[in-house]
Amino acid sequence: MIPGAFDYHRPTSVNEAALLLRQLGEDARPLAGGHSLIALMKLRLAMPEHLVDLSGVDGLKGVRREGDDLVIGAMTTQHDIIHDAMLAESLPILRETANQIADPQVRYRGTIGGNVANGDPGNDMPAVMQCLDARFRIASPDGEREISARDFYHGAFDTELHRGDIVTEIRIKAPPRGHGYAYEKMKRKTGDYATAAAAVILTLEGGRCARASVALTNVADTPLWAEEASKILAGSDLGKETLDRAAAAAEAITNPASDLHGPAEFRAKMAGVMLRRAVMRAQARAKA
Repeated sequence: MIPGAFDYHRPTSVNEAALLLRQLGEDARPLAGGHSLIALMKLRLAMPEHLVDLSGVDGLKGVRREGDDLVIGAMTTQHDIIHDAMLAESLPILRETANQIADPQVRYRGTIGGNVANGDPGNDMPAVMQCLDARFRIASPDGEREISARDFYHGAFDTELHRGDIVTEIRIKAPPRGHGYAYEKMKRKTGDYATAAAAVILTLEGGRCARASVALTNVADTPLWAEEASKILAGSDLGKETLDRAAAAAEAITNPASDLHGPAEFRAKMAGVMLRRAVMRAQARAKA
């Protein structure tokens, strides 16, 4: 289908973009890569009267290090994430996750900011950001603020963003060298949303798991940081009994819908299966 009519705006600064979004109100939407929004517009499920294109805004792309933080501009594409040498060394889970998003055409245009900001529970990066305890820098006409990815999502397409807010960058404290990582995703076909997926980051000391973090994708109306499962893994030998307990704790916090990806009971169970697989791969990659 063809989208409805809209006015197109192309600001050149964050402040100009934020002011436009606030002034234009509920009838305006920011445009990043556009793969979520344009699809909804073609189906007439979204009919904004104004699009505020962020692609001309200076300073929203690229990866840099600031102290212990890795800072990723919101308009950095998934393709850029995959090929960035700094991220490949310090945060390889981002490359692994980005490679499982849709297809190469989408990854060339789709941005990490768009993936985390629109609140789609099927998107892959939000759970990874919760697993990494990332913080989102948000600009508005009133100034800047930071919020943890673990506090950002309230429901499907419902986030901490208010009118005039723009996610400008993502800040992540890099895990220790030698950490283990995995993003395990069950899907119906290549490029599809997850039936269920799990992100795991862990570190080993003396053959045991010293620290662990687990998050889940597309098994509720928000990404889920599996805090109890993470606590169960930390301090353990990551044996079968521990994995069973962690998987059960993860499944207990899910609330998936029955849809084309599978029945709700099946999807909840697959969250536990993905957790087990992700922990085992992360453990194999970790260096004590």
